[in-house]
Amino acid sequence: MKDEIISYREMCDRENVQTLQRGMNFRLNRNYSVILMSQRKNAPYNDKIFDDGFTIEYEGHDIPKKDGIKNPKSIDQPRNTKTGKLTQNGLFAKSIENYKSKKSFPELVRVYEKLFDGVWSEKGFFKLLDYKYQKDENGRKVFRFILEETDFELSDEVISRQKLKPRTRIIPSNVKKEVWKRDGGKCVLCGSTDELHFDHDLPYSKGGTSISVNNVRILCARHNLAKSDKIE
Repeated sequence: MKDEIISYREMCDRENVQTLQRGMNFRLNRNYSVILMSQRKNAPYNDKIFDDGFTIEYEGHDIPKKDGIKNPKSIDQPRNTKTGKLTQNGLFAKSIENYKSKKSFPELVRVYEKLFDGVWSEKGFFKLLDYKYQKDENGRKVFRFILEETDFELSDEVISRQKLKPRTRIIPSNVKKEVWKRDGGKCVLCGSTDELHFDHDLPYSKGGTSISVNNVRILCARHNLAKSDKIE
């Protein structure tokens, strides 16, 4: 369930594995891949969630220390192993290339985020859409994968790509401008001008849309939180 807080053990049980030690796990499940991310200050990789709340930039992984490299952070992240086999970086990149060349659907990725030691949050499923291989601030090349949230039904661990739905939560700028003008830049319930939010009158989770001015309004933080997902 999206945004559910779970333990490490529960996360492993969901994926039917004893341990999840790698951050990148291509096709860990026959229907999808799994990544583990973190935005903590001490996180080993630079993962980001964009302001839109739907898009993740996930950094690829370094060459393993067991390969005899004292400082993996000084080496370009590898696409292939010494024997030519694709690394996890390579497998993810190859799936994107196949998707872009119309050879396959976008890879589905289940994302878990580490919040604290032993505490994780399942962020749901994402489509793997793009990647960049570019220099970081230290001058070495790293992979940066772009994933976009998607909605669909997962039944008995079987995914039907025909059930994939387009993303509709982002409110377009033109709608926001019209709503701001219409509502006078204040909460429609109490007139507050502080801590305002653009709110879906009919929540997205209940079938509401983001592209109609008639379904978007301005609420203050207090009324926005009080409403939650209830239909008023």
